[in-house]
Amino acid sequence: MCYLLLITRHVIEVDGDRVLTRCRNLFKLFDLLRLLSPTLSPADCKLHMAVWNGKEHPLDVFLAGDFEEWQRWQTKRNFERRFVVSLINIHGTDNWVFGGLYEQIGVEYKKESNDFYYDLEQVQYCAELSGRLVVKFSRNFRASYLLAERWSEDLLVSELKSERLTLSEFPGFKSVNLSKRELDCVIRQSIPSWKGALSSVSGVYVISDTMSGKLYVGCAYGEGGIWSRWSQYSSSGHGNNVELRTLLNNLGAKSAEAFRFSILEVADVHANKNEVITRETHWKEVLLSRTHGYNLN
Repeated sequence: MCYLLLITRHVIEVDGDRVLTRCRNLFKLFDLLRLLSPTLSPADCKLHMAVWNGKEHPLDVFLAGDFEEWQRWQTKRNFERRFVVSLINIHGTDNWVFGGLYEQIGVEYKKESNDFYYDLEQVQYCAELSGRLVVKFSRNFRASYLLAERWSEDLLVSELKSERLTLSEFPGFKSVNLSKRELDCVIRQSIPSWKGALSSVSGVYVISDTMSGKLYVGCAYGEGGIWSRWSQYSSSGHGNNVELRTLLNNLGAKSAEAFRFSILEVADVHANKNEVITRETHWKEVLLSRTHGYNLN
């Protein structure tokens, strides 16, 4: 689809189409959507302002490719309009990533979980904007499900990225801080920069449980390094650690989604196993992960 937005001088050619890359004069979201679908009305739309729900951040879910299914599950009948406009908060800012325009086909009550499951079908003429369009909206209240006509004038387009938002390239060992969903995405896609870095080193890592605040300190050594070890966590959630396995057995496998993965220090992938374990012991003592965390030894 070819469209021209005459609101900025910053336009570029992408596959023969001229698209907005960054607005100097902010443009309203629904004005843009109506360029693609002239009959779309805010009165037919519900806004889903997706934010941290106490367990997981929707941006992590989106980057992992699970947002559409995640959004379908609602504790109340939140999407009682023909269309849902999904906006995903960028951590700690007034910026929101456009997650898509969805048509609400139907809803089913799931008695076993006391949830409502919505049949939402992404509207394809707006699909190319998903993960690329950034909207500025200052939300000074807690409500996450809004009537679009009340707020359409406040939803301002600030950017249209040339490519869909994805997990960034490997940021360096000192900056690694992955949610479980992000780790799953990295492992599933075998993102080259991540795999290359993590498989080339041994080291000591920490898993933070964002629900309980407890820590687990572990180490990785030998062939495949940290990449091989973290692949096991991605697959099982607990990596065969006794305390983590017990936790998941008691609370359910989904409780692993509260985990975050960081690196405390690295060593050569051919480093002596005992040297790596010694450093692991040091960090267990420093972080008190035996007395106040998930380490048993």
